[in-house]
Amino acid sequence: MPVLLGVKMKEAMLYEKLEGERVRCNVCAHKCEIAEGRFGVCRTRQNVGGRLFTLIYGRVSSEHADPIEKKPLFHFYPGSYVYSLGTISCNFRCLHCQNFSISRLTAEDVSARRFTFELSPSEAVRRAGAMGCQGVAWTYNEPTIWFEFTYDCAQAAKREALYTVYVTNGYISEEALEKISTFLDAANVDVKAFNDDFYKKICGARLEPVLETCERMLKKGIHIELTYLVIPGHNDDDEQFNDFASWVVSLDASIPVHFSRFYPCYKMLDVPPTSVATLERAQNIARRKGVEFVYLGNVPGHEYENTFCPDCGVVLVERHGYNVRIKFNVEGGRARCPECGREIRLVI
Repeated sequence: MPVLLGVKMKEAMLYEKLEGERVRCNVCAHKCEIAEGRFGVCRTRQNVGGRLFTLIYGRVSSEHADPIEKKPLFHFYPGSYVYSLGTISCNFRCLHCQNFSISRLTAEDVSARRFTFELSPSEAVRRAGAMGCQGVAWTYNEPTIWFEFTYDCAQAAKREALYTVYVTNGYISEEALEKISTFLDAANVDVKAFNDDFYKKICGARLEPVLETCERMLKKGIHIELTYLVIPGHNDDDEQFNDFASWVVSLDASIPVHFSRFYPCYKMLDVPPTSVATLERAQNIARRKGVEFVYLGNVPGHEYENTFCPDCGVVLVERHGYNVRIKFNVEGGRARCPECGREIRLVI
């Protein structure tokens, strides 16, 4: 198979050569073995003559200055803005993908080349500053498949004292996380369900690598928050909510959890929106299990957009959509409840 015409190619990081000009990509948990001329699951990495190349280095499909709460990250520089970049394609095949217009594009699509523009790491950091952002996030589609660019960009961002964020499905490999962890400050990890069958049938992946990623991120000192999109009839049963919450508490009860409302999308147009009652049931289960900070997403105006002190219940951060009002105290660089004095897990 020939090299794709009109696509800028850059040799990939984190791959190994195998027999017969085959290579193994070690960027994500799929660990694709790729024959000469072929692509990995993400369709953005091609084996050319026994060498692996990324076809999307610096190819941007989406660029915005977003509130950090949109990621969502509620306990990480609340009220700040983050320069947000996305590319094309994905290493998952989620039937309910909300960004399918970019996640289903691949480097092979002629339209993808028309739809994207090229950006260097230094220019990305310059634009972040020009837009008044305090950090850079790789989001909208899976940042792991864009690893080489995000790695270079993260280093450039740290040189300019900007924070860095992955919004991710958690399928990054141990090797890739080890390499970028020095330059990665925070991540929102999307836990799609707490059931391996769901992952296999709906996403084309597995649950365990996602859980392992969360554990590794915590050990590396990366601030993490978790999003669980609640889909009626698929991952909204009490057993999964209980198991998910128990797992969170086993890691760290102060990890913020976001139960988000599903709306019909892509290949799940026949599934109804999540009821607010179902989201509140998930929230109640998680709190009973001991998760200290539980939020409800895609329900603007709900009280569980706010951050409450787990001990005394006072409101610490008041939110309505992306409008944020800080009510906690700051002492010695740490957030504390103004009522009872409890230290709150917040990066400020």
